[in-house]
Amino acid sequence: QVQLVESGGGLVQAGGSLRLSCAASGRTFSSYAMGWFRQAPGKEREFVAAITWSGGITDYAVSVKGRFTISRDSANNMVYLQMNSLKPEDTAVYYCAANTDYNVISTARKNAYWGQGTQVTVSS
Repeated sequence: QVQLVESGGGLVQAGGSLRLSCAASGRTFSSYAMGWFRQAPGKEREFVAAITWSGGITDYAVSVKGRFTISRDSANNMVYLQMNSLKPEDTAVYYCAANTDYNVISTARKNAYWGQGTQVTVSS
């Protein structure tokens, strides 16, 4: 069982940066792949980024590649999403997810563990 709590959201101007954090609880956190998703009003939840349990492999949505960076600190049960060059279209609630299988974590419906989300608003 893994419990996830996101933080770090807020209001930022276009071109600015934010770093989201996801605190995980559970003895086996280090064995989980971790992902970030986002959901804008009226839209489906979409994949943003993922990282393997070891941190050695990452994956990004095309829309954020080169601007966002996912990382993890397994010793402290933390996952981060560094977001740079933010755009108004990045505005959404951002969610952290955990899955034992990295190969499916990018598919939202296949993730059993979710945080409550943190709001990111980018003004133009």
